[in-house]
Amino acid sequence: MKPWVKYSLVRIGVFALAFGVMLAVGVIWWLAGILAAIISLCIAYIFFRALRDEMTADLAQRRVRGAQSDADAAAEDTADDASDSRSDSPNPA
Repeated sequence: MKPWVKYSLVRIGVFALAFGVMLAVGVIWWLAGILAAIISLCIAYIFFRALRDEMTADLAQRRVRGAQSDADAAAEDTADDASDSRSDSPNPA
C-alpha cells in the first residue's frame, strides 16, 4: 500500500474514533468535529512520525521522477514547435 494512503487512513481512523467518542459523550456535532480534527492532528503529529516520514520520502521521490519526465516533455515540445514552424504556410481557403 502506498505510504500516503496508509497515513491518510490512519488519520481518518483517529478522527472517526475521536468524533464517535465525543458524539457518544453528548458533545454537539460541529464542536465534536472541530475537536476531533484537532485531536487527530496532535495524535498523528506525536505518534505517527514514521508514517509521515515515509510518506514525505515517497512524495519527494515522485517529484524527482516527475522532473525527469518534464525534461523529456520539454524536448518533445521543442521538436513539435520546430516542426510546426516549418509547416506554417498560409492555408488556401
